[in-house]
Amino acid sequence: MKIQRIDHVGVVVNDLEAAKAFFLDFGLEILGEAEVEGEWAERIIGLTDVRETVVMFGMPDGETKLELVKFHTPSAEKGIQPSLNTLGITHIAFAVEDIEGIVAKMKKKGTETVGEIQQYKDSYKLCFVRGPEGIILELAEKLK
Repeated sequence: MKIQRIDHVGVVVNDLEAAKAFFLDFGLEILGEAEVEGEWAERIIGLTDVRETVVMFGMPDGETKLELVKFHTPSAEKGIQPSLNTLGITHIAFAVEDIEGIVAKMKKKGTETVGEIQQYKDSYKLCFVRGPEGIILELAEKLK
């Protein structure tokens, strides 16, 4: 028995169209979109009356995927809790080239940075950006 890789990361959103546009602008591509409901879905995720839309995105490297999920029923109980010091998974990190160019492009589209682009020693330039639904991305440019 061995772990092979991370297959995908799932993110639940309310405004699926805004989240789709955000990740398309960021450079991901849609691999598929489906409506999901029924007993099998309810049993696998442990909820009742499940009706959801799922959009799967592919990364440029072809490995890991990103899954956006819009639950039509049941709705989220706690709502959005976007903060880098919130317990649990707080952000998704992407290895990027030209972090300044990417951040500038994202700002033109209305994306806000959480902090500023900063250099960590001689190894990385890093920046956190906040997308729709409070989704936080970490951008990491490895320095040569």
